[in-house]
Amino acid sequence: MNIDTFGNSNKKQGWLARLHLDVPLLFGLITTAAVGLVVLYSASGQNLAMLINQAMRIGLALLGMAVVAQIPPQQLRFWTPWLFGVGVIMLIAVLIMGEIGKGAQRWLDLGVLRFQPSEILKLALPMMLAWVLADSTLPPRPWRLITCCVLIVGPVALIAKQPDLGTALLVTSGGFFALFLAGLRWRVMITAVLLIAPAAAALWNFGMHDYQRKRVLTFLDPETDPLGAGYHIIQSMIAVGSGGVYGKGWLNGTQSHLDFLPERHTDFIFAVLNEEFGLVGAAILLVLYAFLIVRGLYIATQAQDTYSRLLAGTLTLTFFVYVFVNAGMVTGLLPVVGVPLPLVSYGGSAVVTLLTGFGILMSIHTHRKLLST
Repeated sequence: MNIDTFGNSNKKQGWLARLHLDVPLLFGLITTAAVGLVVLYSASGQNLAMLINQAMRIGLALLGMAVVAQIPPQQLRFWTPWLFGVGVIMLIAVLIMGEIGKGAQRWLDLGVLRFQPSEILKLALPMMLAWVLADSTLPPRPWRLITCCVLIVGPVALIAKQPDLGTALLVTSGGFFALFLAGLRWRVMITAVLLIAPAAAALWNFGMHDYQRKRVLTFLDPETDPLGAGYHIIQSMIAVGSGGVYGKGWLNGTQSHLDFLPERHTDFIFAVLNEEFGLVGAAILLVLYAFLIVRGLYIATQAQDTYSRLLAGTLTLTFFVYVFVNAGMVTGLLPVVGVPLPLVSYGGSAVVTLLTGFGILMSIHTHRKLLST
């Protein structure tokens, strides 16, 4: 009986290894997405069509994740410069011939496909930095550090020009984490912090649009414009606070269902969750996110080469930024920058990007197991 048990266990492990899917990570992702669908059904006003549409997007993104997981890290490394180059070219194309919507020029329409090229850079930039740093001495020497900074500043400037401050923030954080994990020296980081003040002043005066400056001022004091720029934050904080410990119950949120809370199915869906499920529901979701982050960092520590280790760590910490920025934005701790709540907010592009990143993590981990056996 013991022989059969061990035999079945080995067969099961072999079957999972052939699929290149990390079971703990897959379980965490599906569970988080399921929670997101439950919250979305309420946030959308029980819109079944929207729920089905999002479920189909998640299903297709999971399928894409499984496909990416089949690609060995060595192949990902080979194609990295090409992917980065295509991403930058598409960003330039957006500025020249991109579609304009809601005052922003962020999309390319290829007839059968309409997408945001900036989403590609969320993956391509960490991959490119890992590619540059993989065969170099760590921490990186000054000339290589300058190269990495150029690689970061170029795409971020193009994305900020669209303008898309949220995506620019995520891409920037990916670049920073890649350098941080590569062993960036503390004196370099301190120098960078000291340079932020004049850079921020220049950005405020010359690089930010009026509505972006207004967001920052509103963040500092929402009551200065309670019916205008401060409305989102005020209503969101009311929803979060009114949920209390246990919430008002699923489908019973007043701020969302009475249309006080704007963008409740996208950027501010975390406020809906807090209102209906309270502190307990928010804590459960954050625990799920923490599980995904810890698992991702574990995969990074087990990676077999520098490229895989840097890439896995950077993608995981960028996912953390998604969660941190959205939760901080909804609770009034950070300015509103348009970052969706991962696997919960309604939308397709961000879901595809996130799950593709997790597919890369699975590829790094499962191919490592195959190489070690």
